[in-house]
Amino acid sequence: MSDKSEQQRLSVFKTYKLYVGGKFPRSESGRVYEVTDSKGKWLANAPLSSRKDARDAVVAARKAFGGWSGATAYNRGQVLYRVAEMLEGRRDQFTREVADAEGLSKSKAAAVVDATIDRWVWYAGWTDKIAQVVGGGNPVAGPFFNLSSPEPTGVVAVLAPQESSFLGLVSVLAPVIATGNTAIVVASEKSPLPALSLAEVLATSDVPGGVVNVLSGRTAEIAAPLAAHQDVNAIDLAGADEVLAKDLEIAAADNLKRVLRPQPVDYAETPGTDRLTAFLETKTVWHPTGSLGASGSSY
Repeated sequence: MSDKSEQQRLSVFKTYKLYVGGKFPRSESGRVYEVTDSKGKWLANAPLSSRKDARDAVVAARKAFGGWSGATAYNRGQVLYRVAEMLEGRRDQFTREVADAEGLSKSKAAAVVDATIDRWVWYAGWTDKIAQVVGGGNPVAGPFFNLSSPEPTGVVAVLAPQESSFLGLVSVLAPVIATGNTAIVVASEKSPLPALSLAEVLATSDVPGGVVNVLSGRTAEIAAPLAAHQDVNAIDLAGADEVLAKDLEIAAADNLKRVLRPQPVDYAETPGTDRLTAFLETKTVWHPTGSLGASGSSY
């Protein structure tokens, strides 16, 4: 066999799959759709999720909620930081995928990936600090301790931004899970590959199965059953256009979901705490202080 023939080989094309409950199923419908780069060149076939896939993702997210919300905030921070470590190790892969998805040069795509990893680290640091910002002791008129503390809302559907396929995705996903919620992510319809690759990172890090579920396909088709689902507690409409957002808001009102409306966001800017607090509930506890001695002094 000649040297030339020895060097010839077939490329191994990547098969992209959904990520539901810690596993990688194909869409139950068996459908796929073509994903192309900014110049129309074919990149891959991505799963075209169905309503059944959306419902399966909700079941997985609900099952994972108890364990994830019950973990300590410090532990959630460690888990998120581990995701950043894994992303750092696959930096070159994500640089290629972001460059193809968003039509960026390699250097600009690398800068986006670096910013995305830094965003994970940023939210990892907030997990055990947000309670001090939005909770604490309340001054009340009476002999009571009155303490407020934040708790996760529950299962959150997240429509990832359409144009920012990686930095925008992480900017809307990380705050949801940092505060103890579980998530169903609808990836960018046009550029889903970075989101589907992120699922592989989540699966090989310490994030429990079901905490994050990633679906690809037609945003409107997947979002409709999620907005109407009675076991979804909140929805982030970041990736919805004006018409779709209005329809989803109406559907979400049926079980009084929390709704974060779409808004113009520069994902390159350091975020505030808005998205961390958007999907938190506040629990307030009253406890009598009691009294000491005849003077009525209390503790």
